[in-house]
Amino acid sequence: MSDWTALVMLFATSFLSATLLPGGSEANLVYLLTQHQFTDGLIIAIATVGNTLGGMTNYAIGRWIPNYHPHQRWHRRALAGLQRYGYAALLLSWVPVIGDPLCVVAGWLRLRQSWCWLVIFIAKASRYLIIVGSYRWVAG
Repeated sequence: MSDWTALVMLFATSFLSATLLPGGSEANLVYLLTQHQFTDGLIIAIATVGNTLGGMTNYAIGRWIPNYHPHQRWHRRALAGLQRYGYAALLLSWVPVIGDPLCVVAGWLRLRQSWCWLVIFIAKASRYLIIVGSYRWVAG
């Protein structure tokens, strides 16, 4: 696999894994680490940008959803939590299963886009930093 193709694949898997589509960028990221072709910083940057753009795609989807009043108990609890914790709740945007809907709800609640970009970027970058650091620690 050429250098360019490997980085494009990392970006694509990172983007898709952050949308409502299933996917996992971690395996691709670790594979690239084992190849020793790129610096850790470049790998983290490409994965973070792709994953952040995926999260903000979910945010945009949320902006398109018209306002409605949730009737189910778990809808009310999820909305109350995001309304209560606001942008800080988006620090969980990297968590599987709950992270994608959090970004959608942030868009639906019309949270300020610039702050969402920042908090989601921090959350996604932290995740990849931890993955790379853990890999390097285990690999010795």
